[in-house]
Amino acid sequence: MSEQDEPSAGFLSGISWLRDLALSIVFAVVLIVFLYQPVKVEGTSMMPTLADQERIFINKFTYRLGPDRIDRGDMVVFLFPWDTSKSYIKRIIGVPGDRIEIDEGKVYVNKNPISEPYVPEEYRDHLSMQPEIVPVGHYFVLGDHRTSSNDSRAWGFVDRKLIYGKAVFVYWPLDKMGTVR
Repeated sequence: MSEQDEPSAGFLSGISWLRDLALSIVFAVVLIVFLYQPVKVEGTSMMPTLADQERIFINKFTYRLGPDRIDRGDMVVFLFPWDTSKSYIKRIIGVPGDRIEIDEGKVYVNKNPISEPYVPEEYRDHLSMQPEIVPVGHYFVLGDHRTSSNDSRAWGFVDRKLIYGKAVFVYWPLDKMGTVR
């Protein structure tokens, strides 16, 4: 057998490199399409928890397991009910069947005041809202920066079908990197 009949080591390492690259691309596509998606925060409605232009990952898989996985306090990404070409991020305050009331900025769920340590005093407003029951298949959402948030107080409940992700991790800027609270 001559040297010309043996495959070269360079050729095999090139195929191996291409295979690894292809597998990495497939893995990344599956991860982004089905599990995690990078999202840029636009606006100040979730300050101080999330700031304008921060980059986060949302988990798109967790809510596919069932609607009962959406809990009070979750930060969710959803299609805006009045214009589904836009996405919003807000915090779940009321789940189906909850009675929501706001009195001078204090939020009550099922007649009990809720603790909101994520809303600093300077971001609170003093608006009131008559009691409303969250319908089946819908959620009541609020921004953490109450004085600058366009949320369920203005446009009503979010249909479960419009919610497509849960904010889970800040990856940019680096000094804020970590899990979303």
